[in-house]
Amino acid sequence: MTMMKKLLTSAIASTLMASGAQAAISNDTVKIGYLADMSGTYRDLAGPNGQSALEMAIADFGGSVKGKNIEIVSADDRNSPDTSSSTVRRWVENENVDMVAGMVASSVSIAVSKILEENDKLGIISGSAASSITNEHCTPNHIHYVYDTYPLANGTASAVVKEGGKSWYLLTADYAFGHSLESDVRRVVEANGGEVVGAIRHPFPTQDFSSFVLQAQASGADVVGLANAGADTTNAITTASEFGVTQSGQTLAALLLFLTDVHALGAQTAQGIQLTTGWYWDMNEETREWSDRFMEKTGVRPTMVHAGIYSSTIQYLKAIEATGSDDAQTVRKQMMDTPINDMFAKNGKIRVDGRMVHDMYLAEVKTPAESKNEWDLYKILRTIPAEESYRPLSESKCKLVNN
Repeated sequence: MTMMKKLLTSAIASTLMASGAQAAISNDTVKIGYLADMSGTYRDLAGPNGQSALEMAIADFGGSVKGKNIEIVSADDRNSPDTSSSTVRRWVENENVDMVAGMVASSVSIAVSKILEENDKLGIISGSAASSITNEHCTPNHIHYVYDTYPLANGTASAVVKEGGKSWYLLTADYAFGHSLESDVRRVVEANGGEVVGAIRHPFPTQDFSSFVLQAQASGADVVGLANAGADTTNAITTASEFGVTQSGQTLAALLLFLTDVHALGAQTAQGIQLTTGWYWDMNEETREWSDRFMEKTGVRPTMVHAGIYSSTIQYLKAIEATGSDDAQTVRKQMMDTPINDMFAKNGKIRVDGRMVHDMYLAEVKTPAESKNEWDLYKILRTIPAEESYRPLSESKCKLVNN
């Protein structure tokens, strides 16, 4: 064999070895870390039941992928970026975690995404709302799956303004999610000829909304917009009801309201509230079938976050199966190249900025008379097409987008 042939043979062998190494499943195990608020403000919308959705996805996939076991580790993020960062750093650096799922508080997701990028691991964010997660805070190592503040504003705020709610006063959770939602709501209200006459930011979380609601009531605004979520939203709505906000002629707009929030409030209190959602359990036979199985496991109907965790986990495992690899970039690319058609979304797709785009829905809480049972809570007013729902890439500040 000539020297040239030896060199060529060696180069080919090295390339094949490198390709094989990249294609392999690391440590012969696919390990998923589930990170969420397990005990605080956001417990019900994701929390332990989000892990149940994750477990359902793994079971439905057969419990393994390419002959390799799938393992789960989980932790309570306590809505703390510092706690979450240290947990995820330990997972990816010492415990061989390949993908982090869940993630609710936007400040947590932004902090964790940086750790994942440093270590070239993947994150699939299902609970967070801030649209900045795939805008100025985008990375090549995470996907934002279920919803964000951009369609929440496009859906709820736009509808309320068009129905005559021209002047707004905002109660905003004072951290990344609330700031992002406030910004997107201002944009939509003003674009539709309305005006934000005032806003006040409350600590996250907050138990007593009395002073905040009184200031909103005193503003005289047509609409009191709640730019918060979870227990903060239900506490604010309860306080507003006690103070007679809607009875005095103001409209209450819950800009992010989950099924579990409405269930906790009850149709009597929440009736008539319009909201934007990425999914609803009672939309069709496919959503009902999966929701029935979820309820058998958990005792409650799923939120859009629970459904998104299930869907995104299935898509993740399909990508590993298709590529034979759990390498973050290989899997992310495969997920981007594969349309999403399941019980959560039809013709969904993951863009280069990591945003999974799909149809969103404007819903209204039913009256007690309309509701057939304790979970029959929404009527879908209209579909907001995917192309109208999310920030267009032409407006993106994401470093991965070439405008």
